[in-house]
Amino acid sequence: MVNERRERRGAALPPWAVDALLGAAVCLVLSLVISADQGGRHGPDAPAYLWAAGLGALMLARRRHPGIVLAVTALGLFAYYAAGYPAVGVAVPVAAALFSAAEFGRLALAVATTAAVLAVSLFFRLLEGQDFSFVVGYELAGHVLLMAAAIALGDSLRSRRSVQAGARRIADLAAERSRQDADARLHAERLAIARELHDSIGHTTSVISLHADVARESLGRDEAQTRAALGLIKSATTHTMTELRRTVALLRAPGEGGRTVVSLSNVESLRASASAAGVDVDLHVDLDGARDGLPATVNASAFRIVQEAVTNIVRHSRGSRARISVRADGDVLRLTVSDDGPPGPGGPAGAAGRGHGIAGMRERAEALGGTLTAGPEDAGFVVRAVLPLERPAGRPA
Repeated sequence: MVNERRERRGAALPPWAVDALLGAAVCLVLSLVISADQGGRHGPDAPAYLWAAGLGALMLARRRHPGIVLAVTALGLFAYYAAGYPAVGVAVPVAAALFSAAEFGRLALAVATTAAVLAVSLFFRLLEGQDFSFVVGYELAGHVLLMAAAIALGDSLRSRRSVQAGARRIADLAAERSRQDADARLHAERLAIARELHDSIGHTTSVISLHADVARESLGRDEAQTRAALGLIKSATTHTMTELRRTVALLRAPGEGGRTVVSLSNVESLRASASAAGVDVDLHVDLDGARDGLPATVNASAFRIVQEAVTNIVRHSRGSRARISVRADGDVLRLTVSDDGPPGPGGPAGAAGRGHGIAGMRERAEALGGTLTAGPEDAGFVVRAVLPLERPAGRPA
């Protein structure tokens, strides 16, 4: 469709050619009327035809100076009659100039010029003794209608162009808005994928790093412990590769197939991995307060928040115990993850400024209309999140 519009625009005559054709038409029509040799003190001669050619040539300037073209046309008409050349009427010589003035937004000037030309014509014709009933009752109506039609045609063409220009602007704005929406969706998807990779792979790589240290320290001294650490590394690596394949598959074909969504049903695996890293976890999950169950987005985000909080404890906490509390309370889901490590730069608080974990958790909570706080307290470092179970009105899905 766009190509068709371009082809039509390419096939149209350029403006100067349209003006030249209009000027030639004005010159031809006036020359034919002059050659009829009706009235006047002088017959048609070269100056009369040059006058017709001059009015036609004015059309070449009608786009840049429509008001001047109309004024010169009206004055030229008065000069033509003052010189005594054959009658050409008053509507025909000025019709093209009136059309041009209206077409390019000089509507008031066109109406005023029409009134002035008609008034001057009537005055001098009646002054010369022409029959009043013929001049006013017979000819005036035709002149008025022709001049009014020229003005109306020019103004309608101007209005049509204005509407088309407005439609093009609206189409351009709609296209720009569509592009911005597509960019926003792409950015949101990239952020979502970045959070998924950070939360899932970051957790398992932390476990791998810890058990790699255990295996290195026990190598040659405690074969059973080394074997157990290597087994846990293999298990974590397999899980990481599964998460990575899932993300890559989503990137390759985002619109195909179903996407495995994590949920709080997987939270037991976090306790197992943390325990393997030497952190005992007390887990309390109470979802009975959720009247209609947990929405999928809330369920997945809640798991990722808990996962990132546990990862921070495994990486940075100097404590040996952690507590995870998940409780549905009416219209909200409350999450609390804490440890018993002493406050200090080595704990989760000290790591807050070095990565994106806490910022990512907060982004997840705020994306659902919830809140998240994280900071040291008397008992250790505590992450608290409140997630609404119903999306707030006006927040996009």
